[in-house]
Amino acid sequence: MFSHVNLGSNDLARSRRFYDAVLAVIGARSGLELNFNSPRILYQHKGCLLVITTPLDGQPATPANGGTTGFLMDGPEQVESFHAAALANGGTTCEDPPGERKTPAGSLYLAYVRDPDGNKLCAFHNLA
Repeated sequence: MFSHVNLGSNDLARSRRFYDAVLAVIGARSGLELNFNSPRILYQHKGCLLVITTPLDGQPATPANGGTTGFLMDGPEQVESFHAAALANGGTTCEDPPGERKTPAGSLYLAYVRDPDGNKLCAFHNLA
């Protein structure tokens, strides 16, 4: 359904260090730096595209209220590794600590973090 996700950043060098580290957990390569209408860092992995960019309107990047970008993990250990890499590279934990959540859709293993610009990310694994 989705072709890509764009997230705004106020410091692309800081964002690159963060996303290179957390996305390495799932096997993604380092970001590709481009300048297409604005400086950007592109990550491609398993047919998905994540773009980290400075806002085109020249205004500061701000996180979406209510927005979350989820990353599919292979298991609870990978969720924990993603969370640890995020914290070690300028991210902050948010919501509950990483762990199992019982939902009407089944049991999930989740970790929520905010990147250095405040964008909310979720490391997601379906335990069913």
